[in-house]
Amino acid sequence: MANTKSAEKAAHQAEKHRARNVALRSRMRTAVRGVTAAIAGGDKDKARTSYQEAVPVIDSLVSKQIIHRNKAARHKSRLAARIRAMQ
Repeated sequence: MANTKSAEKAAHQAEKHRARNVALRSRMRTAVRGVTAAIAGGDKDKARTSYQEAVPVIDSLVSKQIIHRNKAARHKSRLAARIRAMQ
């Protein structure tokens, strides 16, 4: 339990921030899953469009410092490579 009023407020804010961060990370994972599903389905056009929708979602998490920029770059690079490798 928080001992002071400011610690109580900080704990309340941390819980709100955590809930928001969880929701945003979930949005990113859903976007990445959409690209992966399109790749698995073999639809290159759908994969490309879902990739173009996923990139801004990933980049927004970097700007909010929810994920590291290298992690975002790694996700984008691997997805793009998988799309390029499609027949």
